[in-house]
Amino acid sequence: MTQPRRALVTGAARGIGAAIAQRLQQDGLEVLRADRAPGCELQLDVAREEFPPLGQIDVCVANAGVTRTIAPAHRMTAAQWQLDIDVNLTGAFRTIQACLPGMRERNHGRVVVISSVAALAGLPGQVAYAASKAGQLGMVRTLAAENARHGITVNAVLPGLVATEQVLAMPPDVLERARAATAAGRLVEPGEIAAAVAFLASPGAGSVTGQALTVDGGASLNLVSLGSEP
Repeated sequence: MTQPRRALVTGAARGIGAAIAQRLQQDGLEVLRADRAPGCELQLDVAREEFPPLGQIDVCVANAGVTRTIAPAHRMTAAQWQLDIDVNLTGAFRTIQACLPGMRERNHGRVVVISSVAALAGLPGQVAYAASKAGQLGMVRTLAAENARHGITVNAVLPGLVATEQVLAMPPDVLERARAATAAGRLVEPGEIAAAVAFLASPGAGSVTGQALTVDGGASLNLVSLGSEP
């Protein structure tokens, strides 16, 4: 490909999305940043608003998401449930759907969905979030199967607790418990998520598709030892 590849990153105003956009730019891609908040090239509600033509996009990173819906299942309202499903699942689908026709026409594309370790382990108090993120994994594998013969890969990155502005604003005792729960003993850095996305978006990842890559500092590992302390 003689022209610079073009990438779309949603939820790019801050945090993980901003880190991904910065990394892809460093790798030589032309990046279109989108967010509901002002400050990006494209201001858009991915769940409801019409997308502009995106036929030129080679790398689609569906990162926009809602993380603050907190309620146990027996007290969760229909509106709370629907918000997470609309943004995290439907929004990701709509983002990818807007980019797929151009990718299929060129027989080349990379799609990366930012999911969560909650998709695999669940997340007490955030059933809608966990369900929406688990739904993304089924979507990823289906889209990967549908588009493999068109040179398009579709994968998911599953972050653990990432040191974003929002997470670092949590109470210190909560942060300390989170750090203690990981094998690495620290939070994941946004740049580490961006590095995983950069690999999946690269030409060298052409045979990697339908996969879920966990980046959680070992938080999903079993740390219980029946022998001596390591």
